Amino acid sequence: MDGAAVTDAVNDSLLTPFSLAGVSLRNRYVMSPMTREFSSDGVPGDGVAGYYERRARHGFGLIVTEGIGVDDAAAVDKPGVPLLAGAASIAGWKRVTDRVHAAGGVIVAQLWHQGPLRDPRGSRHPQIEALRPSGIWGPAQGLVSISAEERAYFLPETRPMSESEIGEVILAYGRAAAAAVAAGFDGVELHGGHGYLLDSFMWAQTNRRVDRWGGDARARSSFAAEVVHLVRGAIGLRPLMYRFSQHKQQDYKARLAQTPDELGATLEPLVEAGVDVFDASSRSFDLPAFEGSPMSLAGWARRLTGRPVMAVGGVGLGKPFRPSEGGGALVEGVDNLDRVRERFAAGEFDLIGVGRAALNDPRWIERIAAGEPPLAFDPANLLRLT
Repeated sequence: MDGAAVTDAVNDSLLTPFSLAGVSLRNRYVMSPMTREFSSDGVPGDGVAGYYERRARHGFGLIVTEGIGVDDAAAVDKPGVPLLAGAASIAGWKRVTDRVHAAGGVIVAQLWHQGPLRDPRGSRHPQIEALRPSGIWGPAQGLVSISAEERAYFLPETRPMSESEIGEVILAYGRAAAAAVAAGFDGVELHGGHGYLLDSFMWAQTNRRVDRWGGDARARSSFAAEVVHLVRGAIGLRPLMYRFSQHKQQDYKARLAQTPDELGATLEPLVEAGVDVFDASSRSFDLPAFEGSPMSLAGWARRLTGRPVMAVGGVGLGKPFRPSEGGGALVEGVDNLDRVRERFAAGEFDLIGVGRAALNDPRWIERIAAGEPPLAFDPANLLRLT
């Protein structure tokens, strides 16, 4: 079964077409961004191109790439993380987009700046410290996946970002967006969640600034809004997506917004600056966002902004897990799409992101459409391009 045939395979509301800011998608299933680190010197090769091509050929309506470092030396750490900075990386991504398009797919580039979460050790530029809005990594207490020793390394406060550094990073996003256009991407997503740089400006825990980049929820979105504005100018009418989250890697129990009103104040400047679609990242797609309501983060974003929204979190798998690197037993695949379809029918979201299940199996959509059970998750696939 090829990708075009998937939409006719079963009576599935998520297999209906969708217009993403004028770009036609054959269905509502999105390959969600997942860090892979297979791009030597920041340039994706044939293995990366084949990895994305297979997901397009086997039916995903939209592919959002792994995080791609913007044109700033402090953007990302690991040498295998891809970049959009310079002719070689543009040519590498052009090979990727050409193969995805030939397979009938649509692909957007996720632009990434790790900010406080960048680890200079072992990075391309170990002499450059991580950038933090107020010099704060995160809370001293909270639920994290790293060891106590690692947390102790990151916790000491550093100097806040200077005005010139803020301006330079905004321009770096603009250059990366222009490079994405040159590389043939159909659009751009900005990674504004999980405690990375854009999110660290919006999160009160890490933004204590008293200048124009800090203050209340709306003011803390000023930096991200400036980035959105510049990226919008660079990509024209192509779709512009924005990922955000309540949880942070510095604390999985953290909250970007305590109330719907605060979330609305946070997202409104991004709408005004040009965001077309919000990517609401949760650890589970149907996790209630606020007390007193069962509605998810995606549902609230859609209600508050009037923009289309993608939900993501745990689709095709059971409860969140962190398998040991390169090992561990197979994890049961879970067909929880009935719950996804219920939330979709209720109008909570327009698109559904599939993460680890898509990484694990390029034929995931074909299996679901054919009524086959999903494959068990093989943790070894984290260390290879299936």
